[in-house]
Amino acid sequence: MSDSQKTTNVLKSTRRDFLKTTAAGSLGLVAVGSVGIARSAHAAGSDTIKIALIGCGRRGLGSLQDRFKVGDNVKLVALADVAEKPIQAAAKLLRSQDEFKDKLALDDDYFFTGFDGYKHAVESCDQVLVASPPGFHPVHYAYAVEKGKHVFVEKPFSVDAPGYKICMAANQIAEDKKLTVCAGYQRRHQPSYLEWIKRIQDGEIGEVRSTRVYWNGGQVWIRGVRGKTESEMSFQVRDWYFFNWLSGDNIIEQHCHNIDVGNWIHGKGDRLAHPVKCYGMGGRQWRKTPILPYNECGNVFDHHYVEFQFTDGAIMHSQCRQINGCWNSVTEKVEGTKGRGESCWLKPDNGERWDFPKNQNKNAYVEEHIHQADAIRNGKYLHDGWHSATSSMTAVMGRMATYSGKEIAWDEAVEKGSALFPYGKELTFETETPVTPGPDGTYEHAVAIPGIYNPFA
Repeated sequence: MSDSQKTTNVLKSTRRDFLKTTAAGSLGLVAVGSVGIARSAHAAGSDTIKIALIGCGRRGLGSLQDRFKVGDNVKLVALADVAEKPIQAAAKLLRSQDEFKDKLALDDDYFFTGFDGYKHAVESCDQVLVASPPGFHPVHYAYAVEKGKHVFVEKPFSVDAPGYKICMAANQIAEDKKLTVCAGYQRRHQPSYLEWIKRIQDGEIGEVRSTRVYWNGGQVWIRGVRGKTESEMSFQVRDWYFFNWLSGDNIIEQHCHNIDVGNWIHGKGDRLAHPVKCYGMGGRQWRKTPILPYNECGNVFDHHYVEFQFTDGAIMHSQCRQINGCWNSVTEKVEGTKGRGESCWLKPDNGERWDFPKNQNKNAYVEEHIHQADAIRNGKYLHDGWHSATSSMTAVMGRMATYSGKEIAWDEAVEKGSALFPYGKELTFETETPVTPGPDGTYEHAVAIPGIYNPFA
């Protein structure tokens, strides 16, 4: 079966059929690991790596510029976005920056718009940077590895269970093809976190009994008022953060960073480690007030609290919030049987506190690209896809719990979790969106109500 057929089958399969056909292969195989498999370099036969960017917004440009800072021989050859305006703005900015002019090989014929523009960008390069709205990530990632490209994927990997399964199938294709996969979970590449986690896993504070992970902050951007002739699809894609089929909600789009660190700690080296169940609560208060443009705030919550339980009984307490004027914290804390810590320090009960030296830290947003460039050029193993897809699904499971108010088990969440994104459907700017406005012009009718919402419908 071709890789294209594999991807198509995943997109079209039922959840149960997918599990039957892939559990023994994809999920079972990677559980034992295959570290040390040599990675192939890019296919060009020269030392120039051709790069394409999918998603030309602020995060996409930031990721691209971080890639340029690696300092190796790369050329940006293609830009893709659903709309023309972000591409033109990105090209104008990049061409104005003397620092990166030698990294550009941009021809306007390689500006690809529309919902299928990503395909043309992928086919023109050696390495793909995926920074589209998160709902698109599984499809864009799967297509890139199907075509044999090294991939950097911004977090999160998916916004729902079907997307997670697409990513896991794509992970196996990347593994089989010896492709490098790097992800926007940059803490996994940051010296302070690498040393902190190593010390925890070496037993410096004993057995981990609980973690507390936080992303409590203020309101994020709102893209602006809908244009008079703008379609609903165009508006939602432009204002994507506030629609759960595109962002997954803030527990997934933003808080997934801290949840990933929690999985990393509790996993003890297993890149597929995840909680076995969770329960929680959440809601939407700030986004219902006159302070914000109510009809532009979509159908997402503004706060979530979840308790995740692992196989050994350890608990990860998870908080995230996007409300101005409140207590803020973006960190991870750990409690062990012989001590405690917080990113990035540890205090054993019977020892001195250890702090990572701040002057030895590095810019993790650049470090992740340094590591991937090294892997591509020197045939080293780098596959962030496994832990990234798993941590994204952990956040999805948490959202299922806060939306429904029910206890959610991992296996059921993966097998039966409903799709938010319209996989397999050909999209245009005139396609009906998965979430539509009510008679009052708002999306309040589409906001989940705990106790009523069914995450498996």
